[in-house]
Amino acid sequence: MSETVVRATGELGPEQIATFQSAFERDPRHRQSMNAVCTTPVGKVALNRRRAALVDNSFSLHLPENPATAQKGSGRCWMFAALNTFRTKAQQTMNLAEGFELSQNFTMFYDKLEKANHFLENILKTLDEPIGSRLLAWLLASPIEDGGQWDMFVSLIEKYGVVPKSVMPETESSSSTGQMNGRITGKLREYACTLRSAHEAGKTIEDLEKMKSDQMSEVYRMLCIHLGEPPSRFDWQWRDKDKLFHRVGSLTPKEFYSRYVGYDLSEMVCLIHDPRPQHELNRTYTVKFLGNVVGGRQIEYLNVDLETIKQSAIKQIQSGESVWFGCDVGQYLERELGTMDLDMFDYRLVYGTDVSMSKAARLQYGHSQMTHAMVFTGVDIDEDGKPRKWRVENSWSDAHGDKGFFQMTDSWFDEFTYEVVVHKNHVPGDVLRALDLAPIELEPWDPMGSLA
Repeated sequence: MSETVVRATGELGPEQIATFQSAFERDPRHRQSMNAVCTTPVGKVALNRRRAALVDNSFSLHLPENPATAQKGSGRCWMFAALNTFRTKAQQTMNLAEGFELSQNFTMFYDKLEKANHFLENILKTLDEPIGSRLLAWLLASPIEDGGQWDMFVSLIEKYGVVPKSVMPETESSSSTGQMNGRITGKLREYACTLRSAHEAGKTIEDLEKMKSDQMSEVYRMLCIHLGEPPSRFDWQWRDKDKLFHRVGSLTPKEFYSRYVGYDLSEMVCLIHDPRPQHELNRTYTVKFLGNVVGGRQIEYLNVDLETIKQSAIKQIQSGESVWFGCDVGQYLERELGTMDLDMFDYRLVYGTDVSMSKAARLQYGHSQMTHAMVFTGVDIDEDGKPRKWRVENSWSDAHGDKGFFQMTDSWFDEFTYEVVVHKNHVPGDVLRALDLAPIELEPWDPMGSLA
């Protein structure tokens, strides 16, 4: 039996603070850092100028690219990234010039609608969960946030299809989602309260489902007011880059996707690198209560080692197709240069210390998770066939990096890239056998449940 550890109060006393002050004053470099950081953002003070001067936007393998897109004041990076991979295929099919986009607003409309329905269904599943429980607090926290995961995107495309951006263009609220999200979130929390109160009052599940249907009608109305009405059919015609005119007449969004994009999404697999020791490699994982489309695709990740995730991505780029991926973009990011590089900042020189944790420990202790999705459009491979850096298509406009395209060092990939989506034929067969096993369920608040 372990002995009880008896500790002092843990209060900071004046003598201890005096020791801290003396240690700070003893080294003039600390005062120099204070003088600099009190007037200048620490990232600019810590910037490694020698490293910045070495930024080179050439890559040994570089796919054709479109102008960078702009998600503006929204958290739709996962959606922009996925649609950016789709638009390349649509351009090839229709022989379109650069600049064509698919409607991110159309996809977001149905994502918000489905997330609202998914939330209310989860409320109905947890009617007896006590107020204040961790699960109920998690469900109520962000019921229609902008972020998402690859499998959530697939569920939307399989159910609703896609349309060109000209058919359902951006609105003020699609480009700046804060007020729309706030108003609808307020209603969803009200609906949760109403449903749970009705359950406590003895209403039947049939009564509650009727109430939910009425609530969803109100959500639909609010979304139309903010985003416009999504088309069920539209007339499509275009002039290709050879100046030839095409008219196909009326199409549904699903018909447009089938005819002009046509990816078989069932052949794509979401690979993750989760090095936490309790999470086995070559096993699939899912996250409880995570999703958007009720009845849609289950969130499923296949956990693999870094070499597998990198080589699968490289093979897809070599085949001529870009790669959707998720990472923790804010770590060691120099936004103006558009670089993700562990050596770009010397915080140790500024502070006399820096964060020193393994990738697994950062996940375990809440210091890192997937926060952003982008697209690999190139990779620089050395003489030994190893990646040196990766070309990244972002959705933050063309104002940063190389006209909106960023680059990631391979060492940064190791530490902060968590997820890639590739064709199954780029993944070793013995690894894919894990897809035959039922996925291991993670708790809703697990970092692998974070939304880009």
